[in-house]
Amino acid sequence: MKKKEWIKTICFIAGFFLILIPLTYIIRTNGDIKDIFVGFYAEKEDTIDVVMIGSSPVYPYYAGPKIWKDTGITCYPLSSNMQRPKAAVHLVEEAEKTQDPGLYIFELRMYLGPDERLTQNMAYTRGVTDNMKYSWNRIKTINALVDPDGPEPRYTYYFDIFKYHSNWKTMVLPSQIVTFRYEWPDSLKGAVIRDDVGPSEIADFSWVTERQAIPEDQEEVLRELLSCLQEKGLNALFIVSPNTMTEEKQRQYNYIADIIAPTGYGFLNLNDYYEELGIDFETDFDDYGGHTNAFGMEKCSAFLGEYLSTHYDFEDKRGREGYESWDKAAELWEEQTESAKQTILDKIARKEFKVIEEEE
Repeated sequence: MKKKEWIKTICFIAGFFLILIPLTYIIRTNGDIKDIFVGFYAEKEDTIDVVMIGSSPVYPYYAGPKIWKDTGITCYPLSSNMQRPKAAVHLVEEAEKTQDPGLYIFELRMYLGPDERLTQNMAYTRGVTDNMKYSWNRIKTINALVDPDGPEPRYTYYFDIFKYHSNWKTMVLPSQIVTFRYEWPDSLKGAVIRDDVGPSEIADFSWVTERQAIPEDQEEVLRELLSCLQEKGLNALFIVSPNTMTEEKQRQYNYIADIIAPTGYGFLNLNDYYEELGIDFETDFDDYGGHTNAFGMEKCSAFLGEYLSTHYDFEDKRGREGYESWDKAAELWEEQTESAKQTILDKIARKEFKVIEEEE
């Protein structure tokens, strides 16, 4: 091939990707998870103190704007529904590209079940891979999470436009167009406020001291994550968010705590602090003890903020230039939370409880 032909070929390939990548970003399905990731990429470099990684017991539980208002600590989630623990190490690498957080928080609920169960619906995998920017790390994430002999070919993950090409009609939506770089500020800094209610009952098993092993594959993933964090010199806190507990769950979390302890990283099971949280299982959950609503989010955020400011050495950045967006987020969060809480109270008065069609 002649030099001129090589140049034409290279230019064509470059032009192809210059069009493909922003087009893919635009037509990726919109929603809370896309907003969370797009918002994270839009944050100014080296301004996030805490990155929270994990499944859905993150973004409806812990509100960065509330933690900011109370402590001056910037906290942002990299969370998705039913997020596979295998993704955590890759999300750390993704976060490190633009941020230098003093702490990573990992939510542990998904470590109790085998990874195979999470691969029965690959939407849980796509919640991570299809919300990452195109990069070498994204390729590594896909290779780690997607079986080459799985039901969906890997190329549909590498080039997820194959999955979302039918979304072409959404290209005219302003909210989609602005994501062409996969960067657009999230007004609530990744928090998702829920206004449904599903009453439950407290099941306190904090007295349980026995240990029960978690699935072998998840234990391996956890140990690999701990090794990675130590090698990189990163600080971490592992948490369990309030939910309807069982004795078996408590034994498994005790087992996880034993694995984490030798590393020196923190472990916090919020189910051992119901009284300090002031959590009310009759009013503070939107789906019968699975995920918190606005009442529960406010309490969990306040508790976590206090814990972070007490146990870690973070600088209070309130009032500092360059963090005005966090003040605006706090104001918006308060306004929307008050509205959501009133909606919840109205639903409680009418006994209008959430109907669960499919477990998340």
